[in-house]
Amino acid sequence: MTDLQNSKSKKRQFVTALTFGRAPLILLAAVSALCHSYRPATGKLAAVILLMALSALTDLFDGLLARRWEVVSRFGALADPLMDKIFYVATLPVAVFLAARLGDWQHAALLLVLDVVSMLRDQWVSFLRSIGTLYGADVRANWSGKLRTALGFPVILAVYLYLGLAALGIEMAAVWHHLVLGAEVVLVVITLLSAAIYSRDYWPHLRRSLND
Repeated sequence: MTDLQNSKSKKRQFVTALTFGRAPLILLAAVSALCHSYRPATGKLAAVILLMALSALTDLFDGLLARRWEVVSRFGALADPLMDKIFYVATLPVAVFLAARLGDWQHAALLLVLDVVSMLRDQWVSFLRSIGTLYGADVRANWSGKLRTALGFPVILAVYLYLGLAALGIEMAAVWHHLVLGAEVVLVVITLLSAAIYSRDYWPHLRRSLND
């Protein structure tokens, strides 16, 4: 192996580690949020926000570095959406629990809708990607998936901050409550839009598979 190949291999390994590092960070954030819910403490809430922020940064930098170092791969194109799914699977059910524990049933119901819509969208898109790979389709995330991720990370971080402050007994102005709920509604709409766009893009492959 030449020095150039060795350097690229190490860079690819680093990018892959950065991508997969997102999972433990977000799982730790979810566990910390649950601990904070039972025994509220400012330090625990700070840990939750820090871990979620670090998770978001891995999502930002793994793609940037992969393109800058020219180590973009089909494996990375599939691994990145997988880590995004883990993010939603770990954070949204816990957020529903946190809101319900605070007695905020309206908020819990909206978060439950977001959770269900997200899971259905992710399963459907994974199915479409599986069909697409049979016919050599480009399975990288499209603009709607990237938009959903770019919006999803800060919205869910804001939700955890809002619920975490409520657990500490810090009352927020009504406007912040409405802003958080509004952001969640927007995320539901973006998630549904993303599912529709993926369906449109993969429809030729899906139709072909039905006829094979």
